Amino acid sequence: MQIVFDGHNDLLLNLWLHYADAPADAFFNGIARGDLDFPRMRQGGFIGGLFAIFVPPLSYMEKMAPARMAQAQDGLTIMWQQLAILQQIEAESAGRARICRSAAEIAQCRAAGALAMVAHIEGADALDGEGEALAAFYAAGVRSIGPFWNLPNRFGEGVTGSFPASPDSGAGLTPQGEALIAQANARRMLIDVSHMNEKAFWDTARLSDAPLVATHSNAHALCAQPRNLTDEQLRAIRASDGVVGVNFGNAFLRPDGKRDADTPLTVIVKHLDHLIAIMGEDHVAFGSDFDGISTPEALGDVSGLPRLFAALEQAGYTHDLLEKLATGNWQRVLKQIWGE
Repeated sequence: MQIVFDGHNDLLLNLWLHYADAPADAFFNGIARGDLDFPRMRQGGFIGGLFAIFVPPLSYMEKMAPARMAQAQDGLTIMWQQLAILQQIEAESAGRARICRSAAEIAQCRAAGALAMVAHIEGADALDGEGEALAAFYAAGVRSIGPFWNLPNRFGEGVTGSFPASPDSGAGLTPQGEALIAQANARRMLIDVSHMNEKAFWDTARLSDAPLVATHSNAHALCAQPRNLTDEQLRAIRASDGVVGVNFGNAFLRPDGKRDADTPLTVIVKHLDHLIAIMGEDHVAFGSDFDGISTPEALGDVSGLPRLFAALEQAGYTHDLLEKLATGNWQRVLKQIWGE
């Protein structure tokens, strides 16, 4: 079975919304809803990835978990609560799952057969402009940050717009956004460009001294969602020695932009083909967005990853290329950003 290190998932959001009383117990014993839990990860060959800390909009909470609306919590508190869930999973894992702060720790997890969990901030809306909260999260083990989700914040504007649309959907980084990039660079944190609009992307490309990484994005040429990356952006990521993790969400895969689960796995293959043609095989990986999107029915949840590899093998992907997509390219870029 091919093993997978994945660029993005929303497990912590799912646990925070629906299993907050006993999140680790739910994770290790099986979750009734969503794409991820420990048994299914083992079944699918999922060995680790970036676990998002994400504050959902109130409209999402009202729809998905109305009980959460009654709890008056600020965004920063929610972020710490989700990080605490990751820490609880580690504490109750009996060595089966570890929070990783370096490339060496990920390699150690792989050797030990443990789940490698990297804490990632998706959307910096709740952070202060001076960097105090960022420093505190770094000290607590967070090693990756995406400054934006879809909404504006003090650091700039995330990419917005309905299908079909350009990623050029707003202004670039604010002065505080530029400072955030510098603060993340100084700590050698991964900076995720996946939810940046085009101007913010190019600002980051100009300012950052690290490889550009899009943890969960696809090719705009094949699916004109504003969240997807143009060929020019893909070339810039390649030139920086960065990586793009392919998103498994139907709306980011399909040429019609619909959330229709009747999406063949060959559509994922086409996005991978396009990215590899432009960027080369050393700059493409997986960024599933499990628990944050609707997936193709042919894939299902994380346990369906072997079916994706079967489709890739049928398309002529070699064993060496599959290893790069599944683990090798993430291993390389994380080591390059973080050091050992």
